[in-house]
Amino acid sequence: MAPRSPALLLLLLLAGPPAGRPAPPTCYSRMLGLSREITGDFQLLQAAEPAEACVRYLPRLYLDIHNYCVLAQLRDFVASPQCWKVAQVDALRDKVRKLYTIMNSFCRRDLVFLSDDCTALEYPIPVTTSLPDHQS
Repeated sequence: MAPRSPALLLLLLLAGPPAGRPAPPTCYSRMLGLSREITGDFQLLQAAEPAEACVRYLPRLYLDIHNYCVLAQLRDFVASPQCWKVAQVDALRDKVRKLYTIMNSFCRRDLVFLSDDCTALEYPIPVTTSLPDHQS
């Protein structure tokens, strides 16, 4: 069914794409989502009572894809000799390897590093969920 007037055509164009077909993820959104997923998985792994003592000795894994040092951090985690053949750690290593490949190959031109502060990745600033109380 073809539109009958320019006004109807304009209305259809302004309505956007059909709701059933969302836009595909961008390189940036894929990197950001995967880095958050990896950070969350690592925190859960560290918080759980580890079945393997080696989990305590894994390199820290707080990811900020805007920090240039994250590339070295990803390489160090994948190359870490701790916990080989531990299923949860192997799954995490696969995700880390995937993120490194995406950042270093597929999406290299889409990524802008805003800092190169390696200490910020070792000692991240804790995120607060509530506003500070300003009472005197």
